Amino acid sequence: MNSSRRNFLTKIGGGTAAALAAPTVLNAQNRSKLAPSDQVNIAVVGVRNIGWANLRSHLQIPGVNCVALCDVDQRELDKRVSDVEKMAGNRPETYTDFRKLYERPDLDAVILGTPDHWHAIQTIQACEAGLDVYVEKPLANSIEECQVMADAVKKHNRIVQVGQQQRSSDHWQPAMKLIRDGKIGRVNFVRAWNHSGPSRIVQPKPDIATPPEVDYKMWLGPAPERPFNENRFHGSFRWYWDYAGGKMTDWGVHLIDMVLLGMGATAPKSVMASGGKFADPGSDMETPDTMNAVYEFDDFVMVWEHNMINPKGPYDKDHGIEFVGEQGRMIIDRRGWEIIPVTERAEDGSSRYVMEKMPYQPRRGNPRDAHAVDFINSIKTREQPICPIEIGSHVAVVAHLGNISYRLGRKVYWDSDSYAFKDDAEAQKMVQAQYHNGWELSV
Repeated sequence: MNSSRRNFLTKIGGGTAAALAAPTVLNAQNRSKLAPSDQVNIAVVGVRNIGWANLRSHLQIPGVNCVALCDVDQRELDKRVSDVEKMAGNRPETYTDFRKLYERPDLDAVILGTPDHWHAIQTIQACEAGLDVYVEKPLANSIEECQVMADAVKKHNRIVQVGQQQRSSDHWQPAMKLIRDGKIGRVNFVRAWNHSGPSRIVQPKPDIATPPEVDYKMWLGPAPERPFNENRFHGSFRWYWDYAGGKMTDWGVHLIDMVLLGMGATAPKSVMASGGKFADPGSDMETPDTMNAVYEFDDFVMVWEHNMINPKGPYDKDHGIEFVGEQGRMIIDRRGWEIIPVTERAEDGSSRYVMEKMPYQPRRGNPRDAHAVDFINSIKTREQPICPIEIGSHVAVVAHLGNISYRLGRKVYWDSDSYAFKDDAEAQKMVQAQYHNGWELSV
């Protein structure tokens, strides 16, 4: 640590909590740059599920140390402290306020495994503090936040890896290159889907007193005030508009990201989405359990679909993408991929493929582990990671466009150059982030 940063911490009191409206953050210029041979000290904010999975991948990398954990639920903190001790041999310090965590002079990077409505503030303030960030998908809970976050990363010159781990997969990347190279000919139609059974549908529960171990005010953060309800807490938060965007921003960003990669696209011209609570009309979910969205790009159409009534979708797969080309179609999911060629009839009446049939290609390796390695390498080299803020922003915007169309109940038209809807004030209002409780979105 350089002396200027040490003096700065001393002046601000070395960890005094700041007011919600004006939290204390460190300046990126006061944090020493990491030499390639140095250890990398990381912390995790949001340790229960994906945050913990990402930490485990990072702790397998030599020289990576977990120095701290942060969560609003003390029960989860206690469990993960014990887990880190068993896995890494050291006992990380704990925090319930990420702003205090960001004041640590020994911290190089943070992993954000928090709900979607927290990603923007926590990423921006980490960048202001001179920290590099691994932030889970979707990048943000609104289109406006995506843009502001990208501006902050650029302003503070930080490394940000978005947790779209398929970018680090050794079967998605080669497969998408085949699509771009024209292996199946010109593609004009793509379908992506996620189908699941009703087990994740949440049923109504009564509001209860906040558990004493939970800092619920901090959990809500910029979200509207609500009574504590178990359905809105931990993993099932994603079914409520206050915090997330349902299946579209959960699974959708993963698969749509690969559509954009394979097709070399960034944003659609229009979207028409429809759906509702058709699998279980009586559920407590706000986001649709059944949805179909048609995206029109310059030279192809993409259809997104999800449902929560049957775990099997097209080709008997619970999730996947189908690229339909002139000479064949590629079917791909997280387990592997195959190409099914078009057949034609020869003069003698026999059938033959118009292109070589490729055998099924199974997945190899662990994309989450590879994504972590890529992030740490980027921290050391200061080169962009495989899924930087711009990529995370593009796909999050596409997913949000689908949700906005669904919520409006009509087709919407998007102008990617102006980052706005065309002549549509009602839709444009939904681009904006809605912050509460004294929290503000700014760079």
